[in-house]
Amino acid sequence: MPLLEICCYSQACAQTAQAAGADRIELCSAMNEGGLTPSAGVLKGVRAQITIPVHPIVRPRGGDFCYSQSEFTAMLDDIAFMRDLGFPGLVTGVLNEDGGVDVQRMHKILRAADGMAVTFHRAFDMCASPLKALEELTDLGVARILTSGQQATAEKGILLITELKRQSRAPIIMAGAGVRLNNLNLFLAQGIDELHSSAGIHVASPMRYRNTGVSMSSDASADEYARYQVDGNVVAAMKAALTSAR
Repeated sequence: MPLLEICCYSQACAQTAQAAGADRIELCSAMNEGGLTPSAGVLKGVRAQITIPVHPIVRPRGGDFCYSQSEFTAMLDDIAFMRDLGFPGLVTGVLNEDGGVDVQRMHKILRAADGMAVTFHRAFDMCASPLKALEELTDLGVARILTSGQQATAEKGILLITELKRQSRAPIIMAGAGVRLNNLNLFLAQGIDELHSSAGIHVASPMRYRNTGVSMSSDASADEYARYQVDGNVVAAMKAALTSAR
């Protein structure tokens, strides 16, 4: 049966996803940046409260995946912290200036992870040559590749995702970006083994006083009184659909 991974941006989201039947959690912060490394406090809280596998993301900033030496050093320190907390896996990705996998740095990441399952995230979708990247990541020994098939959504990138699955002899090919209840059958029909979804909704902040004339966001149009959370009903429905398709 295909595995369902839910992307969570808080401990509360992780608890909701677990209760609704998620198989694994990708733990992140900073949704609007596409996911950054969670804080030490969140990592400790999730490790103490969540029993299903949790793979935190290791990404020091938003934007591209070509990192400075200080950024990469911070990534290795974060990996060591996650490893020492006992997380079974992590999610990361490093590219070079030419859009290829930074093989040397990925070697260092895998050594630092020391037995943790490493997922190469959607940095893969920014690679200049996805099939070459697949070969390199296979040789490196990563556990899986999260990809939208180098398109805006995994649905649009299904042809490349299917080709990657056909050619992959080792990493699991996990489809992510725009994976929803209403398009699960598309991925199931192609035999995709793992699916990644946010299953998210925004709910109103409990704050009654609201100063709408001041924004704490770089995006002045952002609604700072709307909070992101995982929709447990959607997670449960997706899990039920995957179970029935087994």
